[in-house]
Amino acid sequence: MATKTETQPQLSGIDLYSRFALAGAIGCSVTHGALTPVDVVKTRIQLDPITYNRGMIGGFKQVIKNEGAGALLTGVGPTFAGYFLQGALKFGGYELFKQQAINYLGYENASKYRTGVYLASSALAEFFADIALCPLEATRIRLVSEPTYANGLVGGFTKMLKNEGVGAFYAGFGPILFKQIPYTMAKFVVYEKTAEAIYKVYPKKDMSSTLQTVTNLSSGLVAGLVAAVVSQPADTMLSKINKTPGAPGEGTTSRLIKIAKELGWKGSYTGIGARLVMVGTLTAFQFAIYGDIKKALGMFCLGNHRSIG
Repeated sequence: MATKTETQPQLSGIDLYSRFALAGAIGCSVTHGALTPVDVVKTRIQLDPITYNRGMIGGFKQVIKNEGAGALLTGVGPTFAGYFLQGALKFGGYELFKQQAINYLGYENASKYRTGVYLASSALAEFFADIALCPLEATRIRLVSEPTYANGLVGGFTKMLKNEGVGAFYAGFGPILFKQIPYTMAKFVVYEKTAEAIYKVYPKKDMSSTLQTVTNLSSGLVAGLVAAVVSQPADTMLSKINKTPGAPGEGTTSRLIKIAKELGWKGSYTGIGARLVMVGTLTAFQFAIYGDIKKALGMFCLGNHRSIG
């Protein structure tokens, strides 16, 4: 009788990495899109802490009372689109760069220094992912901070482009890099290390499909909580810089310095409670969805792709 390895095609190249990208795109867009209400409240707390000073639950009540329940879905279009692109490039890029590191260093060296491989691969992948994400994230923040600014993704994107030019979409590129790259590095490293620790106690080959999903959820939750704390200051600055256009002649660097001084260390962690809930939840489900979609796409047979975890 033929074995699974003999009957399933060997995946490699574009066929393999496009599946990694699709799995990541679905995982990120679905989780970020579903948590749009939490993101709306978190962003309001960051941008107007004087008004929204009752914590996450209180913030939900304030938004619903003042603007109606529909306001909690403000920015869902750019959130879904932005994180679909970002997820594809982040997860697909992470797997690609990991494999390139294995090819360059050799499997033994890559495995020995795998923490460095995880860090470098995730940082490179996130850099390219943020180029795609930044314009849509800028649009989302503008829609959330100014509910009457435009009606949805297309209207907001078009208005910003017409009135402020392409540069407005990348005013927050520095903060988004400072936010997303440390976040992604912490996210992947902590996930990999947590999963490794679990598999030492209970080998992956002995786990059922359901138990593997639970392991992905648990590892993702731990990774998300750590990543949220690491990246919170830059997330707050990103919200602030995208809230309104800069003054004429004011550069991005000077705006960032000004915002950092105004916030202070304590102010940079405004909204951390809502973000812990949001990031912990979405990261847990991202890794669970990512793992399950890879299995559904037949990626248990990876051709030349090798894991060092």
